[in-house]
Amino acid sequence: MRRYSFFTIVLLCLVLLLVDTLSYYWLQKITTLHLSPGIKRTIDILFWFFSIGLIGGILILKIRLDSISALRRQRLISSLYGLTVASFVPKLIFILTISLLTLLHVVFSETASKILVPVIGLLSGFVPFLVILYAIFVSLYRFKVHHVNLLFKNLPKEFDGLRIVQISDLHLGSFNRKYQILERAFEKINDLKPDYIFFTGDLVNNYAWELEGWERLFLNLKARRGKFAILGNHDYGDYSDWTSEEKKEENLKLIKEFYTATDFTLLLNESRVDRIGDDQIAIIGVENWGKPPFHQYGDLRQAMQLAIHSPFKILLSHDPTHWAEEVAAKTKIDLTLSGHTHGMQAGIQFKTKQWSPAKLKYKHWAGLYREGEQYLYVNRGMGWIGFPGRIGMRPEITLLKLKTVLTTKDSLPVLDGNPLVKQAPGIA
Repeated sequence: MRRYSFFTIVLLCLVLLLVDTLSYYWLQKITTLHLSPGIKRTIDILFWFFSIGLIGGILILKIRLDSISALRRQRLISSLYGLTVASFVPKLIFILTISLLTLLHVVFSETASKILVPVIGLLSGFVPFLVILYAIFVSLYRFKVHHVNLLFKNLPKEFDGLRIVQISDLHLGSFNRKYQILERAFEKINDLKPDYIFFTGDLVNNYAWELEGWERLFLNLKARRGKFAILGNHDYGDYSDWTSEEKKEENLKLIKEFYTATDFTLLLNESRVDRIGDDQIAIIGVENWGKPPFHQYGDLRQAMQLAIHSPFKILLSHDPTHWAEEVAAKTKIDLTLSGHTHGMQAGIQFKTKQWSPAKLKYKHWAGLYREGEQYLYVNRGMGWIGFPGRIGMRPEITLLKLKTVLTTKDSLPVLDGNPLVKQAPGIA
């Protein structure tokens, strides 16, 4: 995670204090009218005890940050981040709702105002609070398998029925060494009996020490034709303070060695050709390539050198912005797999419709996209960073089944008018 200046942290605390003061002002108006003095006093004490405790905790953590062990620091930051969101967002919604209702009180009778305004106002705070609690304690680790069926004209016959599992954005440091959680997800993956497992970057938050204890689980991942991985923006250590460039390079070296130790082939701007009989496909992997402020380590031209003559090409590229900038309509890469966005860990999904704040930043942010006969799939990520929760955007395991179009009589599934691709609904 990025480090913020003390001034930024103080500014954050002042914003929290302002929101708490305003929400307390409106809460006072409700409790004074409807509660006994004893209950009201108890609510007041609990309100400010939590508020002052949270702000104090944030400031103390910032002051003592360097004296705390890295693992404990990460756990404390995650906890405070979750508490901050769970406190700030419901209170802000409560303030806006009850302020608006008060301004519109002229449309209510006096009796209705005394009942409706407090009830609607309190619900506007409690409902988001409960949603956030659900996101933190339930949906954060409710791994969902998304099934995607793809038909291609140029997929070699020997590779017909290929089963690919894509996972992305594990951010292992955020699991705080809760190995049993990811172990359940990995069992799901093995049950899917993949031919390939593709991991599309962000293994850690920042540091190689986050990998401690995870080797056994990654070794247990099974894929008939191989396990492949690429680096994500967080894997390079760019968001950390290093005493020297050598320390940063050593950190990256240890991350690369983890892949070797767990039987993953790490593709660093390079390709691998897989053959069955006379047929072949190419698996291409680029280092992270994103728009600023993200670095562009990726070199697609170099990565494709061994893949030029393969009739079917799969690209692993962490950041989906790379697809629009250098891949779609500019290469003959058939399928690109990306991650990076996490679907912003929040969104609304109903059948084939979905929306997330990620849409404001990324054109391609979750699920399946196409241009011509080239396809991009953006995985929503298995881990998390920042807010320790997921709202309507469950952690994802993707199973892609690739089929060869053999004759014009084949029954072709349809998505968005395209007769070559179908995305089936995800199942738990």
